[in-house]
Amino acid sequence: MSAVRESTPSTLIVGGGIGGMAAALALAKLGIKITLLEQASQLGEIGAGIQLAPNAFAALDALGVGENARNKAVFTDRLIMMDAIDGKEVGTFPVDDKFRRRFDNPYAVIHRADIHTSILEEVRKNANIQFVTSSQVIDVQEDDNGVTVVDAQDRKFNADALIGCDGVKSVVREKIVGDDVRVSGHVVYRAVVPASLMPEDLRWNAPVVWTGPHCHLVHYPLRNGEQYNLVVTFHSRDQEVWNVRDGSKEEVLSYFTDICPQARQLLDTPSSWRRWSTADRNPVANWSTSRMTLLGDAAHPMLQYLAQGACMALEDAVTLGAAVKHCDFDMAAAFQLYQHSRISRTARVVLSAREMGRLYHASGVERLVRNDLWKERSPERFYDALEWLYGWQAATCLSH
Repeated sequence: MSAVRESTPSTLIVGGGIGGMAAALALAKLGIKITLLEQASQLGEIGAGIQLAPNAFAALDALGVGENARNKAVFTDRLIMMDAIDGKEVGTFPVDDKFRRRFDNPYAVIHRADIHTSILEEVRKNANIQFVTSSQVIDVQEDDNGVTVVDAQDRKFNADALIGCDGVKSVVREKIVGDDVRVSGHVVYRAVVPASLMPEDLRWNAPVVWTGPHCHLVHYPLRNGEQYNLVVTFHSRDQEVWNVRDGSKEEVLSYFTDICPQARQLLDTPSSWRRWSTADRNPVANWSTSRMTLLGDAAHPMLQYLAQGACMALEDAVTLGAAVKHCDFDMAAAFQLYQHSRISRTARVVLSAREMGRLYHASGVERLVRNDLWKERSPERFYDALEWLYGWQAATCLSH
């Protein structure tokens, strides 16, 4: 870690999720003093499983936490797409040694709390990072002298610069961009169940997507196969607003009337579900000011269909650190270089995720076309198609 320079700018980070922790670590390693504000009373993550593609591991390695994350992850054999109507395999995508050689890293799944802990454990070792919990940010102000953040307890925090890592409903984004959330109308139910409750014929070491008309199901193992992550998604018949709450089994069953018996078993497995009404935002050409920028879901919230939300936040953090170093701690210049390096790539992921959702949920003739797209496709063709996404490297993160 480099010594703190007299000109090193103090920095506030709003949000202590995966992106906020990664950003804190990337900047603190440069000697920047960080104050991280988290609205929860304790640092940690809720939720269920997430997928880590090779680009995520490239970012984790650059942050110095790759080995820690690998120790907590489950390495899968392949990615599988099944047709939830007829129960037939649509396509399979090996993530074996050949895949690892192609992308320099594996494909894995991990509990969201475990990937957060992997970063947090390293963050806690860094004396440049100070935490303030139970701090719900309600206002952000910027002037020529710096930025001021006000929380719900009327506490004020001042710094030279600010990174907004405060998610889809970002208060910082409201100040910088001021756009509306795009509620998708797609509802996601998530649960984690013990392996003993998982149907035996579905205990596969792979992220599996069961595609159905206007709906799909996902399952994969977590924590050495001791648990399974279950996700079901459907197009809501109601007008949705962005929120998270407890779900009901009755609602889930009402949307999955036509799927095959093997996939249908998943709906009876959890004892409780959490319900997410999902949203993203249209990509924007600027998410920075001279003293503030955005990162992760605050910058480019996306739907879950490419499993890249956390991966993009990790890439953002590494790129932001590289930009600050390249610009010799001129934060205004660094924020511009950072977003220039990220806007096109993350916009492509946002838009591609929307399109992948359409493919997952195809019905009628579109379903047949979708199934034909993957029929007899070789692993090499999969690798080529995903090179733009999985081939990201920290060494070239500023080259776009």
